[in-house]
Amino acid sequence: MESINVIKGYGRVNPLDDHSNPPANHRRRRSRIIAVSLVVFLTLIIAALVAALIHESATESDEPEPSQLASNSAEHLKTVCSVTRFPDSCFSSISPLNSPPSNSPLRFFNLSLHASVLEVSSLKNLLTVPTADPAMKDCAELFDDAASQLRRSAELICVGSGEKALTEMKISDLQTWISAAMTDQETCLDGLAETGSTALDEFKLKVQKSQEYMSNTLAILNNIQSLFDKFGLTMP
Repeated sequence: MESINVIKGYGRVNPLDDHSNPPANHRRRRSRIIAVSLVVFLTLIIAALVAALIHESATESDEPEPSQLASNSAEHLKTVCSVTRFPDSCFSSISPLNSPPSNSPLRFFNLSLHASVLEVSSLKNLLTVPTADPAMKDCAELFDDAASQLRRSAELICVGSGEKALTEMKISDLQTWISAAMTDQETCLDGLAETGSTALDEFKLKVQKSQEYMSNTLAILNNIQSLFDKFGLTMP
């Protein structure tokens, strides 16, 4: 019996001594290491993708929508118009011209000046109709001069590259010319009042709007530096 057992055991190899066939627990350990490595790798990839998506979303959210730009511009315009005597006419005259939306006080001043030019020019055209009323003839000349003063103002702030749009001298000239245009209108109305012209009441209503526009333009100019400071901008 003993010899039989010896024969049966002959040629067997102890599994612990067979390095070519690792034990099951070693194989399981290696499988777990591989699985963990894959999980970590996939986690890193997913994290990178999520981070990229968040960054892209944040970047897009930082860019204001056109409606938001318009809303911000409208609020800035209200702030600008608050320094004028006629804030409602200031807002209503500038807002339709403010395209694309701007937050610059200089841009708002330009638009207010442009609205004044348009209004005075329309009144000047009414006065070109031949009339026997001496006061109305005087008004035609005065309004022509007023329109000329406003055009000079508009030309003064049209500057080239590297040139300052507003200097102390330019602001002084603009104040003088806009004030002169307002005086021309007042002189016209005073002349009509002295002669008792029947055209006074009707014409006065038409002149009032242009007076308000010019008054608003002058007020914005007088407060231009403080408006730039309020918006955290540098005056060009």
